[in-house]
Amino acid sequence: MEIKKVETDQKRYLNLLLLADEQEDMVDRYLERGTMYVLEDDGVKAECVVTDEGNGILELKNIAVEPDFQGRGYGKALVEFLIRTYAGRCVTIQVGTGDSPSTIPFYESCGFHRHHLVKNFFTDHYDHPIYECGVQLVDMVYLQMELSP
Repeated sequence: MEIKKVETDQKRYLNLLLLADEQEDMVDRYLERGTMYVLEDDGVKAECVVTDEGNGILELKNIAVEPDFQGRGYGKALVEFLIRTYAGRCVTIQVGTGDSPSTIPFYESCGFHRHHLVKNFFTDHYDHPIYECGVQLVDMVYLQMELSP
């Protein structure tokens, strides 16, 4: 397993990016200013995009694992990589996600804790209803993790 920074042509991973954020113009809002990584294990299995939000905050904007390879630790490996890579460079990693029974427990299992809520984020910013695990996403739940210096 190897994690590599993607320097150019991040859109070649659009299918993976859209697994985590299904509206392309929303992906475009952070892709250019973000840093992208892919996890390779006999082919690309997962990706993530992080942005520097200032004040020592790194935001995990997008993380996705190929559907046939979910549940095998690839997502957690990317989060652990980010923790190692950005410890000492950032104070906090945060992630915003829908209040979904699949994503919140994943982030909590990685060490994130609920921080705040942005009401109506998904209904205000997406051009169609977003569903995850049969639940319509309405509010954005932000979770944070403090990094060691």
